[in-house]
Amino acid sequence: MFDVVVIGGGPSGATAAEDLARSGQKVALLDREGRIKPCGGAVPPRLIQDFAIPDSQIVARINTARMISPTQRQVDIPIENGYVGMVDREHFDAFLRDRAEAAGATRYTGTFLRIERDEECTRVLYREKATGETQILQTRLIIGADGARSSVAKAEVPGGDKIPYVIAYHEIIEAPEATAQYDPLRCDVIYDGKISPDFYGWVFPHGKSASVGMGTGIDGVDLKKATAELRVASGLEHCRTIRREGAPIPLRPMDRWDNGRDVVLAGDAAGVVAPSSGEGIYYAVVGGRVAATAAAACLATGRVRDLGLARKLFMREHKQVFRVLGAMQNAYYRSDERRERFVSLCHDIDVQRLTFEAYMNKRLVKARPLAHLKIGIKNLAHLTRLVSETRV
Repeated sequence: MFDVVVIGGGPSGATAAEDLARSGQKVALLDREGRIKPCGGAVPPRLIQDFAIPDSQIVARINTARMISPTQRQVDIPIENGYVGMVDREHFDAFLRDRAEAAGATRYTGTFLRIERDEECTRVLYREKATGETQILQTRLIIGADGARSSVAKAEVPGGDKIPYVIAYHEIIEAPEATAQYDPLRCDVIYDGKISPDFYGWVFPHGKSASVGMGTGIDGVDLKKATAELRVASGLEHCRTIRREGAPIPLRPMDRWDNGRDVVLAGDAAGVVAPSSGEGIYYAVVGGRVAATAAAACLATGRVRDLGLARKLFMREHKQVFRVLGAMQNAYYRSDERRERFVSLCHDIDVQRLTFEAYMNKRLVKARPLAHLKIGIKNLAHLTRLVSETRV
C-alpha cells in the first residue's frame, strides 16, 4: 500500500515524488519512459536555485533574446545580471526521476490504464512495459502528472477533457558553430504568421544541439513544413536532425485540480503553462511541489478538501502573471500587424528590463511606476493604432 502514486515522470511528477519521499511518505512513481516532450528547454535562475539544479544539467547559458517580427525586424534584448539556463529534456527529465528514486520513491515503468476503487483502497492499474501485463498499485492518494490531455484529468476531474491547447513541434538538430544567423548564446523568438499564425517559432541553443520549432492551435497548419521553413530562414536547413517531437501544450490552468476524494493534478495535466511565452518547466516543477504539499496535508489531516491547496498555493503566487501574459497573447498574437507592433514595443528599454526581471524572478515588478506608465501609454497607442506598427 502506497501513500501516493504519482502518474507521470516529467518535471512535475518527478518533483512531487521526490518531495513526498523526502518527507517520509511511501511513494510510487509510474512513468512510460522513452517519451521526450518537445520543449525549448529554457529555465530561469529561480528554478535553478529553488530546486537545486546542478550545473551539469545546464547545457547552455543564454545572454540575449532576439525578437523577430513578420517583416524580419529584429530587436536583441540583453539578459542583465544573470543568464537563462537551457536544459535538454531527454537528460533533464531522467535526472529528476533518478533524484526522486534516490530520495526513496519506488519506480515503475508502464502505461497508466485506469483507476479502480472499493471500500478498502484505491487502485492504479497500468500496463507494465517489460511484460505487457496489467499490474496494480494500491494507494491512498494519486497525483496525476501525465501531461496535457491527461488521462487522469479526463477520468477524474471536472473539466479535464476541455483544456484548450496548442500543438508544439520541434526538431533537435546538431548545432553549428556561431554563424551570421545563429548564435549559441542567443535565443531567437520568431513572431511571424507564416511560421505560426497564432503563436511563435523558436531557435533555442542547447550547446552541441539546438531546438527549432513552433506551436499553433489552428487546425490544418503543417507543423513540419513550417519548421522546415524556419530552419531555412535561420540558416539551419543543412544541419543533421537528431530527433523530431510533437505534443499538445495547454493554454490555461484548469478551474479545479482535484476530484474532492483522492486525486490531485500537477503540471501540464493541470494546465499550468504560461500564456504568451509557453514557458512550462518552471511552472511544472512548482505545480509538482504544491501537489505534493496538498497530498501531504491530506494524508496528515484526513481532510480531502486539503487537496485543493495545490491550486490555491499556485494561483496565489502566479495568478497575476498568468493574467497579464494571457492579455498580452490575446492582444498581440492575433495578426501579423499586431505581432509587428509587439516587436516594436520590445525595443523599449523599460519593457526589456521589466520583462526579464519578471521572468528571472517569477514576480511582476511593481517598482518604477513611471516606467509602467510609459509602457502603458505606448501599449495603448499601438493597440488603438495611433502610431505606426513600426514605431518604437
